Amino acid sequence: MILKKNFFESPAYEVAPALIGKIICRRKGEDIIRARITETECYYGFDDTASHAHKGMTERNSVMFDEGGRTYIYLCYGIHNLLNITTGRVGHPEAVLIRGIEGAQGPGRVTKCLDIGRDLNKISVCDKDGIIWLEDDGYKPKITRSKRVGIDYANEKDREILWRFLDVDLATVKK
Repeated sequence: MILKKNFFESPAYEVAPALIGKIICRRKGEDIIRARITETECYYGFDDTASHAHKGMTERNSVMFDEGGRTYIYLCYGIHNLLNITTGRVGHPEAVLIRGIEGAQGPGRVTKCLDIGRDLNKISVCDKDGIIWLEDDGYKPKITRSKRVGIDYANEKDREILWRFLDVDLATVKK
């Protein structure tokens, strides 16, 4: 089953754990790459000092203010493209970072494995005829939560919140 737009209309803190175990699909010419999502992180609103949207809209983060179900892909450390999926309602910035898939732990490895670059920024993930979409095959993950990674710049409250979600059986990173 393809995840439809209404799935992504929920808040990021609900969508992030719900994406664990789903299949991310990437059309590449005639081929389709499929991988199960094993790890996500939530970024939610203006008050989340770890969010790119904390200080308002910029050209880079503008898609976070759009409707749920779009890609937000940005360059991290000048090296890695990172894939996020927007969530929630128009005007409220939120997104879910895809941190891991089966066979590729770490958000930079995810985009390399799926051959996702910034040229795919702002596209819909709600259409099987598209380039990227998500499927639910009924897999039921056992999910654990932890602190988000790499947000030392955020305030203490936001560093401590448990908005990182992992599949206990499939994620191969330290929990």
